Amino acid sequence: MKTVAALLVFVSLAIVAIEGGPGIGIQRCLCHGDGLNRVKPKLIEKIEIHPISPSCKNLEVVVTLKNNEGRRCLNTESLFTKFIIDRIAKKTR
Repeated sequence: MKTVAALLVFVSLAIVAIEGGPGIGIQRCLCHGDGLNRVKPKLIEKIEIHPISPSCKNLEVVVTLKNNEGRRCLNTESLFTKFIIDRIAKKTR
């Protein structure tokens, strides 16, 4: 009887540990793929910069377009995106 109780406690703890863990290799990034290299500045309504975090190992730049055209991800390696990041950094200083 003690063996069954001990086994039941062990299995319960193992299940809790597995379900409570962050999941190995699971990324919850907003952007999948490289993203766009350039967007016409006149079409941009809002810019969001999501830094590297435990849920996503990538820097993400997301723009919301005017006229309900949706949200697009920008390629963080493109010159256009680097320019935008620099301009936002200068404004916040």
